[in-house]
Amino acid sequence: MSEISKRLLCLSACLLAAGFAARATDRQCSDDYSYLSVAQLTEKAEKGDPKAQNRLGFVYDRGRGVTKDAATALKWYRKAAEQGYDRAQCNLGLMYKNGEGVAKDSHEALKWIRMAAEQGHDRAQYIIGLMYQDGDGIPQDAYEALKWIRVAAEMGNSSAQNHLGFMYANGKGVPKDVLKGVKWFRTAAEQGSPVAQFNMGLQYRDGEGVPKDDAEAVKWMRKAANQGFADAQIYLGAVYGTGRGVSKDYVEAYKWACIPAAQDHFRAKQLRDGLGQLMTPEQIAEGQRLAREFKPKSENPSPW
Repeated sequence: MSEISKRLLCLSACLLAAGFAARATDRQCSDDYSYLSVAQLTEKAEKGDPKAQNRLGFVYDRGRGVTKDAATALKWYRKAAEQGYDRAQCNLGLMYKNGEGVAKDSHEALKWIRMAAEQGHDRAQYIIGLMYQDGDGIPQDAYEALKWIRVAAEMGNSSAQNHLGFMYANGKGVPKDVLKGVKWFRTAAEQGSPVAQFNMGLQYRDGEGVPKDDAEAVKWMRKAANQGFADAQIYLGAVYGTGRGVSKDYVEAYKWACIPAAQDHFRAKQLRDGLGQLMTPEQIAEGQRLAREFKPKSENPSPW
C-alpha cells in the first residue's frame, strides 16, 4: 500500500470517533401560514393571531422577504408569547438568551423557555436541558439536564434524541450504555437527522452496539452526506479512496472531498490533495464537475 493510501485509510479511521451531540437551538416557526405574503401575515398578526405573530417575528428574524430586524422580530414574538403560544415563548426566550433585539438576560430567557417547555414544546425542553448541562445562565445540574433532554427525546425531538444517544454512547452524564446510545441515534437518524446518521455510521464502522459493518456505515454516512453534513462527506471521500465498504473509486472520492474543501474545511482539503496525487487530470476534472453539480437535499425540508 502506498504512503498516500495509508494516510487516506488513517483519516477514515480517525474521523471523530466520539461522534457529535447536536445543539440545534435555533429559532423556529410553525408551518402555519407558510403560504402567506408578508402583507397578509401582517394583517393577521395585527388582528391578534398568535401563529401569524410568531411567523411574522420569524420573517423579520431571518430577513425573509423583508429587511432583517431583530427589534421587530422581538416585538412580534412577544405579542404571540404573551398569548401563551409556546413556539413564540421559546423564540422570545432565545432572543433574550442570545441578546438579539434586546439586552441579554438569562433570567428572562429561562422564564420564557420554561413556559414553552412546560406546555410540552419539545425544542424548549431540549434547550433547558442544555442550559442545565452547561450552567448557561443557571446553576449546572446534571439531574435536571438529563430529565429535560430525555423528556424532549421522548417527545420526538431528533436533536434531543441524538444528544441522549451521545450521552449514553460516551458515558456523559449517565452510565455508559452503547446499546441505549445506538437506540437513540437510530431513532433520530430515522427521522432524518444528519448528525445522528453520521453517528450511526460511526457505530457501524467501529462495531459499537451493533455488528461491525463497513457497508452499513457507508449507507448511513451517505444519508448524512447527501444532506450536506461535511464530516460524512469527508468520510465518504476517504472510504472511496481506500475501498473500505465500497468499491474503490477515486473520482467519487475526489467529488466528496471537494464539496467540503470548497467551504475551506482543512481535513477535506488534505484529503482532496492526497487523492489528487493518485489521479489523472481527467479523473480530477470529472470529480470537480460532480462536486459542482452536487446539491444537498434535506430529508426534513423547511417550509422556507
